[in-house]
Amino acid sequence: MEKQFQDGNNYPLFMDNNDSLGHFRQRFYLKKDSIYMCGNSLGLATKDAEESILNVVDKWKEEAIKIWNVEENKYHLYSIHLAKLMAELVGVDDDEVAVTACTTVNIHQAVSTFYKPTKDKYKILVDDINFPTDRYAIESQVRLKGYEIKDAVKIVKCKGKFIDEDDVIEAMTPDVALVLLPTVYYRSAQILNMTKISEAAKKRNIIIGWDLSHAIGAVDVNLKSLDIDFAVWCTYKYLNGGPGSTASLYINRKHFDQIPGLAGWHGNKADTQFKLLQEFEHRRDATGWQIGTPHLFSMAGLEGSLKLFKEAGLKNIRKKSLHITAYLMFLVDTKLSGYGFTIGNPRDDEKRGGHVCLEHDEGYRISLALKARGVVPDYRDPNVIRLTPAALYTTYEEVYRMVEILLDIVRSESYKEISDARNMVV
Repeated sequence: MEKQFQDGNNYPLFMDNNDSLGHFRQRFYLKKDSIYMCGNSLGLATKDAEESILNVVDKWKEEAIKIWNVEENKYHLYSIHLAKLMAELVGVDDDEVAVTACTTVNIHQAVSTFYKPTKDKYKILVDDINFPTDRYAIESQVRLKGYEIKDAVKIVKCKGKFIDEDDVIEAMTPDVALVLLPTVYYRSAQILNMTKISEAAKKRNIIIGWDLSHAIGAVDVNLKSLDIDFAVWCTYKYLNGGPGSTASLYINRKHFDQIPGLAGWHGNKADTQFKLLQEFEHRRDATGWQIGTPHLFSMAGLEGSLKLFKEAGLKNIRKKSLHITAYLMFLVDTKLSGYGFTIGNPRDDEKRGGHVCLEHDEGYRISLALKARGVVPDYRDPNVIRLTPAALYTTYEEVYRMVEILLDIVRSESYKEISDARNMVV
């Protein structure tokens, strides 16, 4: 059903006064005179996460080495504890999730486990517009198996800005052993049809894995119903786990008997781990794919943030996210028409992630002009200003004010006074 929006500042105030998630905003650290639109890259700090982190710091101060034994070994088994909060966000069993390492390491872990090339089935299928770390990991895994990248990495080309699911399926030839794709594309916010692609891969006996990094916490995903083989995701974007917070790895329980490609002592059975045996005894659940000691300070923020997500409900978050991003697009169409802006993401709810991709030939300098005016977006080449009204802490009134600021920037052409020299992080 088409959404009915109104221009003017009364509509956003009405929406904020009737926002069932509005009260969560007070649990985030918000900067005065700033409009934060970068939750797709790094979520804001929550008071819940701060409390969890400080609790771990206090435990370390009080208990020292005994921290591993307090609360029934909670921190030694921290991944298991956090998985109970994380698993419901992706619709799987607790023991199918490990909160561990970083996304790229988890890609290496999963691919090294499941990529078992043969003479006739040895290629890995990827695309040409995914976040590049996925591609880097795939190419290094192919090299480790003794293949040339040009021979063993098969690339699906995008059409314009988007990937066509039918092109992906057509590329699933008999020589393809594994597929790795993102659920949501970072530059275009396109959501791939996971069901269609996953079913096609299974019919062809191809291992299928997904990167949920730009979807988790913003898009409702049910991995159990998809019956895929593995998934990876970061936790510092929509999940607000903190800068570099520990990532997650999903392993379908049907693979629990497999030995991890990258074994480490924290994947050993808990009851024999401190016997320090020279023979690896694999723990037969997702935590068996852990490698080293849990990074408590990188995990603790997640404990508080995930409790907040459980309280809010992902379906409620997705509903508001779709509505407030549609409102942003309405304002762009209404107020910025004629100033060179285009919407670079799909407009259909089923095909759009949690951020809006605003395209402009002067996108980089406009993004800097926004920052100078107190708006925090991010920028991705060649011309994309990414804007994320996060459901838990962004107001409709902030969206309206941001578009008004954008309008003033392009009307006055104030961005032309800004150097186009690139910052290290944009």
